[in-house]
Amino acid sequence: MDSPLILSGIAFLAVFLFFFGLERVLSAQTGDIESRLDRYATRVAAQTEEMQTERRTGLRGLDRALGGNTAQKIAAELARADLKFTPAEFIGLNLVAIVAGFALVFILGRGNLLFSMLGGILGFYAPRLWVRHLQGRRLNAFNNQLGDTLILLANSLRSGYSLLQSMETVSRELPAPMSVEFARVVREIGLGLTIEEALAHMLQRIRSDDLDLVITAINIQHEVGGNLAEILDTISHTIRERVRIKGQIRAMTAQQRFSGYVISLLPFILGVVMFMINPTYIGRMFEEVCGIIMLITGGVMIVAGYLIIRRITNIEV
Repeated sequence: MDSPLILSGIAFLAVFLFFFGLERVLSAQTGDIESRLDRYATRVAAQTEEMQTERRTGLRGLDRALGGNTAQKIAAELARADLKFTPAEFIGLNLVAIVAGFALVFILGRGNLLFSMLGGILGFYAPRLWVRHLQGRRLNAFNNQLGDTLILLANSLRSGYSLLQSMETVSRELPAPMSVEFARVVREIGLGLTIEEALAHMLQRIRSDDLDLVITAINIQHEVGGNLAEILDTISHTIRERVRIKGQIRAMTAQQRFSGYVISLLPFILGVVMFMINPTYIGRMFEEVCGIIMLITGGVMIVAGYLIIRRITNIEV
């Protein structure tokens, strides 16, 4: 029992020292103008950024070492989930999850390397699944608020406000995530970006078809003119009806979706429980070729069944 703990501790220490050494080598570099502007154009609030400045400074060099498309993709995914992590911090969290998953399953599985590798794979995907879950929850909350937001924008325009002033009103009056996103738009415009560029950045953070329709309408009105308040009222009515129908469909398909979760997770949970109770009985599945083929076939069929159930219950409106 001591050797697994020692190996796990050594692996964790090696990962920690690796990132700590990179941090010491690269932390002396200073940010350029674009990164300093991005600090205010893409973060939630100035006070939040100030609270996290010291924590981020240590890994800023590692963010630059990542560079390229990889860091940009990770940063975009984190921004859509509204997580205050840098790409380097997220990669560090991912490595910690891999080591923790491997060590935990190694200890519980009494030294079984195959199950430990599965635990490491689960630790690799767990942070990504968590980010996807936060993205979906935030996107649903944003779509549910979009109809009321358009009504507030239209009423503000009718009262004589400009579009920028109306967006600032939305950032003050509505709750998150709507207020957070419009506060970012207002801040980016204040830093010199055009309304089209700021709205395009918001669309990159919020992958919503309804938001795409709204931004397209605003850009067209900005080019050719017209009554923007009336246009927003029409779009708001369409979006509110769509949200209502989606809610009804989600309620009607809740039982089928829950059944898909239970049917998909039950074999894995049962296998883990049986392995902990009698590892010799389940271990024969991993020792013989026939058992391994059965496990692979069963896993593929379970995943396929879950995807089919999810596809059936995912009704587009």
